[in-house]
Amino acid sequence: MNSRFLGIADLVEVPSVAVVVDVMRAYTVAAWAFAQGAEKIVLAGSLDEALALKARHPDWVALKDGPAAPGFDAVNSPGLLRSMDLGGQTVVQKTTAGTVGALAVKEASLVLCAGFVVAEATAQLLRTRKSDSVTYVVTGEDGQADEDLACAQYIARRVTEAGTDAAEYVRRAAESRAAAELADGVRQGVHPDDVALCLEVDRFPFAMVAASEGPLMVLRPHPVPSPTGEGTA
Repeated sequence: MNSRFLGIADLVEVPSVAVVVDVMRAYTVAAWAFAQGAEKIVLAGSLDEALALKARHPDWVALKDGPAAPGFDAVNSPGLLRSMDLGGQTVVQKTTAGTVGALAVKEASLVLCAGFVVAEATAQLLRTRKSDSVTYVVTGEDGQADEDLACAQYIARRVTEAGTDAAEYVRRAAESRAAAELADGVRQGVHPDDVALCLEVDRFPFAMVAASEGPLMVLRPHPVPSPTGEGTA
C-alpha cells in the first residue's frame, strides 16, 4: 500500500482514500463525543456556518476551538467533553485544522478522521478496504505538526504490521509543540487531562468515517471488531 503524508495546502488532487489526522484535539474530541453517545458530528467550514447550523437546530451541540463563546455549547477539549451526556445528539464541530482538513478531501471515495484513540480501528478498516494508495492529511502546523505526522505514520505502519509498537510515535507526539502549548496553557479552552487523553492509544473500538450527506460533511462512528471479535472501550 502506497502511503502519502501531506499538509492541507499540499492537496493538489482528490485522493482516493484519505485519513485526516488531528490528534490535539479535533479527532480525539470527536471520538469522545461518540463515546458519550453522539449520533453524528457535522463538520462546519467556518464559525459562522457552525452558528447558523446551531440557529436552525437549537438542540444541536456546537463546539469550537479556544475559549467559550456565545452561541457555542462546548469547546474542543476531550477533558471537558467527557463529562457531557451527548446521547442521541448531533454535534457541530469547527476547529482550526481538523475540520478544515476533512472538508478539503470531501470528494474522496473514503474519508477517515483519526487520532491515536482510534488508531487500530482506523488501520483495520484500511486493511479491509485494501486500497492501493492512502493519503494521510497532516492537519496541524501546515502539515508539520509532529503529533499528527507521528500518528499518521503509526496508523500507516499498523495497516501492514499489526504488531507495531506505539511507544516511539506517542513519544514524538508528547514532545510536540501542540502538547507543550496545551500543557503550558498557551491555548485556551483546555483541561489539564487533554494531552494525556490525546495520547491514549486505541481507547475506542471504532473508526470515524466522514461523508457528504446533502450539503453537509458528516462524521459517524464505524464499529470495527477487534481481532478477537470483541471491542474494547
